[in-house]
Amino acid sequence: MSKYLNDNSVFSYNGGRYVLIENLKLFLLIVEKGGLAAAGREIGLSPASVTDRLAALETHYGARLLTRTTRAINLTDEGSELVIGARRILAETEETEARIRLGVEKISGTIHISVPSDLGRNQIVALLDRFIEKNPEITIDLTLTDGYVDMVGQGIDLALRFGDLSDSSMKSRRLGSNSRLVCASPDYLKRNGTPLHPDDLAHHNCLIMRFGSHTDQDWTFRVDGQKHARRVYGNRIANDGSLIREWCLKGYGVALKSEWDVRTDLNAGNLVEVLDEFVPEPTALQMVYPAGAVQPRRVRALMDFVSEFLE
Repeated sequence: MSKYLNDNSVFSYNGGRYVLIENLKLFLLIVEKGGLAAAGREIGLSPASVTDRLAALETHYGARLLTRTTRAINLTDEGSELVIGARRILAETEETEARIRLGVEKISGTIHISVPSDLGRNQIVALLDRFIEKNPEITIDLTLTDGYVDMVGQGIDLALRFGDLSDSSMKSRRLGSNSRLVCASPDYLKRNGTPLHPDDLAHHNCLIMRFGSHTDQDWTFRVDGQKHARRVYGNRIANDGSLIREWCLKGYGVALKSEWDVRTDLNAGNLVEVLDEFVPEPTALQMVYPAGAVQPRRVRALMDFVSEFLE
């Protein structure tokens, strides 16, 4: 956030492009932090100044941007549209400044990226390290999570996600296919036997992912050419795919994991795939980004870099 975001700057060039840019930055911070007071604390603004600057922005656009309750803020339709537009405007402004300061051959700035936990730790972090080595002016702000991410609200530039894209406000670039495999450690299978049919999972301890409030207990298989779900049970549930994989490696149970996450373990013999003849059709691993935003050069560079290694 700009060092010029303070109580006095908003009045210095009233009506000019400068103050509009600064107020757009503040508006995005309000959305990211989930409230006016939290945004003010982040940059040292008084509550009155934050309220005045938001009002000035709403006056400029002639529309109400937020609705506020005692517990939360909500974007209006106009506010949601401005979030996308503001990110585009600020990205273009920042990129222009970077080109002037550093020259066209360098890229700089912060990239906010969200990646599933296990995929991030095992593959993507190493790629990000290499990207930073090549581009030392870049800062990576990485969110590792297996749950839902509000990319617009949290200011995420780019996310890697398994599965088909369902949000029409996002665009995506396919990196490859992904199958979800049932696997276990050799030690677990030696002690408990190998399941030969999805129905056999009723007699096994299954390691279960939780996505937000949803527990992923209905595992899908292809049986006799048709998709069927089998409900599984177990004594370990977590919202972190990396922990599920760790439990599986320790022999605590059977796990349903993305092939990308366990490929190395399978090749090394540390995990064994079971029920392989019942695996359903693969889905996709995709890079996802906001549809209405013009991606800054640094984000486009990272997208190309990741694609080169994962496609």
